[in-house]
Amino acid sequence: MNVNPYAPTGGAEFHPDAVYRLNIDNDGDDRADVAYSFTFSAPAAGSQTVTVRRATGEAAQRHEALGDVVFADVPVAFGDAPHVVSSPYGGYRISAGLRSDPFFADLEGIVNDFTWTGKDAMADANVFGIVLEVPDADLGPEPVIGVWARVGLHQDGQLLSVDRGAHPSLTAYFNAEEVKDAYNTGEPADDWEKYREPWTAVLQHTGDYTTDAATETLKLVLPDILRYDRSRPAGYPNGRTLTDDVTSARLTMVSGGKVTSDHIPPHTDLLPAFPYLGHPHPYPPAG
Repeated sequence: MNVNPYAPTGGAEFHPDAVYRLNIDNDGDDRADVAYSFTFSAPAAGSQTVTVRRATGEAAQRHEALGDVVFADVPVAFGDAPHVVSSPYGGYRISAGLRSDPFFADLEGIVNDFTWTGKDAMADANVFGIVLEVPDADLGPEPVIGVWARVGLHQDGQLLSVDRGAHPSLTAYFNAEEVKDAYNTGEPADDWEKYREPWTAVLQHTGDYTTDAATETLKLVLPDILRYDRSRPAGYPNGRTLTDDVTSARLTMVSGGKVTSDHIPPHTDLLPAFPYLGHPHPYPPAG
């Protein structure tokens, strides 16, 4: 789970009043059955820690940080080297901190009517990354799971969901500005009913879809849960790896196949082992 694109410009640390969550649906009802919550201490002298909790059942469907503590007060890494902690109980690893952004896209070309520039907007960018490894059995007995992320922020005595999603770039292409807040506070289980018609209209406008074709296409991304069949190799849309060209996949979708690539390759600075995200770039970028 990566947050704060172009870090640290949008914030020098994880928000201490936020609850970052990874939700797992393991029975196909589009509701969380397992949830991992990450909460961070207030920063002090350039340091911060993260606590990880695992919730199941009804607690997994609430947005608060609930459940058993898996890790407590693990240091966050703001330097070049990641800080990796393994659980003494086995099967769990956690690393959180400033890392190189693995996302790649010609954003300037996309907003300029697909006039490609050859520039990767994230080539020298960083994110705050949360990388969690868990035992396979933690995620349920069936091979297929669904995953989505959510960020909640405590404000005025309540926890407000300020961001959620699983498939890349849906809000950017499909949601008008006035509905983005409602989308972020919503539940995936309600997505098909709420967004099928307006998103069908988007596809008919951008890709000349028929209603039936739009309906079939939207079944891939609505509800906004990323399905992963663990019996098969990962590769978007069966899960997602850090080198999957998800930007080109979304361009192909919204254009009805007329625009199939932004011609930007994956990043080459990924680590071969946990936590996989590359070392952070110098800030500000050189040059």
